[in-house]
Amino acid sequence: MELLLIRHALPETEVRNDGPADPPLSVLGNLQAKATADFLADETINAIVTSTMRRAMETSRPLAERLGLRAQQLDGLKESDHQRSSYTPMEDMDDDHEVILDYLKDPLLMFSDGYDAFRCRVLETFDNIVASHCGQTVAVYCHSMVVSVYLQTLLGHDDPFALLCDYCGISRVSASTTGIRTVRSINETAHLRQLASSVPFN
Repeated sequence: MELLLIRHALPETEVRNDGPADPPLSVLGNLQAKATADFLADETINAIVTSTMRRAMETSRPLAERLGLRAQQLDGLKESDHQRSSYTPMEDMDDDHEVILDYLKDPLLMFSDGYDAFRCRVLETFDNIVASHCGQTVAVYCHSMVVSVYLQTLLGHDDPFALLCDYCGISRVSASTTGIRTVRSINETAHLRQLASSVPFN
């Protein structure tokens, strides 16, 4: 079966103090989501799976509507920092931002549940998707570190920050129920070229 790993589109910056941040897509993010749906519409996609976070679900919506599919939501695809109280795109962070300060102190502090637990959760979730969709192509809408850690593990890298994807970047993995995984592409973004304001990372 084929996995299309799609990072969510650009969300709005959300500031709150009463719980985890879960912002909707920005205006540009909605354009990115539509461009991604237009690009994938002619591929044979049998199922759509998303993280339970709003930015991933909203990114999946244009393709789901285009194909007449109902997206399945999986909590195991949540981002590594899902417990933070605010969401700030990486390009908007200054040197004093809490995420930057935590990263400089210890990069693995980005994993609010701990890196090992996050990695196990991501691998188990993708293994379950593979087992449930034998012979199919599944579009999986998730998050930067979810994609990065999954690909890092498949490729045998030690650094979970080595393969960060752009907003709506598409990575492809062929997966067999026997356990064989083949990375076919990483961070395809040609479908976003017409959006001159497209921005990378977090």
